[in-house]
Amino acid sequence: MGPAGARPGSLLLLLLLLLRAERPRGAELTFELPDSAKQCFHEDVERGAKFSLDYQVITGGHYDVDCYVEDPLGKTIYRETKKQYDSFTHRAEVKGVYQFCFSNEFSTFSHKTVYFDFQVGDEPPILPDMGNRVTALTQMESACVTIHEALKTVIDSQTHYRLREAQDRARAEELSSRVSYWSVGETVALFLVSFGQVLLLKSFFTEKRPAPRVVHSQSLRPAPSTELPS
Repeated sequence: MGPAGARPGSLLLLLLLLLRAERPRGAELTFELPDSAKQCFHEDVERGAKFSLDYQVITGGHYDVDCYVEDPLGKTIYRETKKQYDSFTHRAEVKGVYQFCFSNEFSTFSHKTVYFDFQVGDEPPILPDMGNRVTALTQMESACVTIHEALKTVIDSQTHYRLREAQDRARAEELSSRVSYWSVGETVALFLVSFGQVLLLKSFFTEKRPAPRVVHSQSLRPAPSTELPS
């Protein structure tokens, strides 16, 4: 009776631990980056803490952006130009405010939509004293850890497919607008060509009559008579 009654309690405790499992501190954001502009973000990181940056261009131009990361001393620890997506992981050597920037200064007419995920710190263990224990995990604990890892995979997959869906939707809308503009242009050209053909055919069947020549006749006047003196 005792072990049977303890199973629901253990299951409830493990489920609570699973729900309370936290991800590393960080930020996840999607923002608009205008043309010829630069956008920077700042995060306070402790010395020895690990942080990671994942980013991807969703819409705009050739789907590329410049990105760089600077430490509190102003030293550039990461720099990439015209990247569609990338990941960067680093362990802080100096405590302070780290800065990561996205630049679209190389583009003069297309703005971008950029997604990034910035995480600071290692993920805490899902079970208490999991890193220090010497005994093997029980079947329930192993199942809890497996479920936790599967949920993280699901979250990453959902983020990936959400970005892909947003990117594909933006491409479809852009293609639809181009098709609409092309259709309007073809319609206008068709009307112009049709109107020109009508005028051309009309000119073929129009009879051109020569204009009548007007002859101006000069009136004959009698010459003045000269009388000889008698």
